[in-house]
Amino acid sequence: MEEFEYETDINALKEAGKVSREALDYAREAAKPGRKLLDLANDIERFIKGKGFDFAFPINLSINSDAAHYTPKFNDEKTFSDGDVLKVDLGARKGDTMVDCAETFDTSGKNAKMIDTCSSALDAAVSMVKSGRKLCDIGKEVERISKASGFNPIRNLGGHGVAKGELHAEIFVPNYDNGDDTELREGQVIAVEVFITDGDGYVKDGNEVEIFRKFPTNGPMGRGADARRACGIMDSKYSSYPFALRWLVNEMDSEFKARVAVRELSALGVVEEYPVLVERSNGIVAQLEKTLVVEKDSCIVIT
Repeated sequence: MEEFEYETDINALKEAGKVSREALDYAREAAKPGRKLLDLANDIERFIKGKGFDFAFPINLSINSDAAHYTPKFNDEKTFSDGDVLKVDLGARKGDTMVDCAETFDTSGKNAKMIDTCSSALDAAVSMVKSGRKLCDIGKEVERISKASGFNPIRNLGGHGVAKGELHAEIFVPNYDNGDDTELREGQVIAVEVFITDGDGYVKDGNEVEIFRKFPTNGPMGRGADARRACGIMDSKYSSYPFALRWLVNEMDSEFKARVAVRELSALGVVEEYPVLVERSNGIVAQLEKTLVVEKDSCIVIT
């Protein structure tokens, strides 16, 4: 894992951060009740591509008790309805430089208190980020603010380090006091990612999987011709970055062949799966996230 060099990479991070924030602003305007999630995802991805960037990961459009990792299926008919809580999680990437950010939208306003609490917790967490700050102290503050408003932080989701070519790198930034006294370092790039819920505060793997990542391998893998072809597409198009199955379907011109190929490669340990993460008590989930660069006495907000 290669860390970002502050003097060398800060401008590249800022450029990716600017595009990511613009994409979230675009998503806010585009996420109208009745809109198909597939159309929304395609539009946001075209927006990012139009800015000259690629994706750190497939856009996540997770609704209500789905906390993360929902990206639309090929020909997905699911829509965003008035009253739904929609999490939009995305990150622009150029080469091995990438960022991460997320917002929560609620057109009905029914869950405004939860989203406002999430925002207050994120702001408090960001204000604490500086060199020497312990990770558990950040989580403790997120938990305090969440519970004071009657919500729970999600304990098995949180923020993370960001490195060159690796979006989830090195450290875990908790949303509660997990006792981790690891101290942040000056120049370190991290994503502070707050999840809160009116449920129990834990997520579990759901039944749907639409995001995958291929591990580096030497040449095409798998016994079937479709698996070997899919392997080649993954290497040439996505490298070792996560990809949406619908992208592979478009490349292979067959949903059936793409799904069979991914199933075979997953069984061989060539491909990693990212199941949709669901709040275990079906509680509604809110999410907000920013990428930051740690400084001596504060931080630079990238997204």
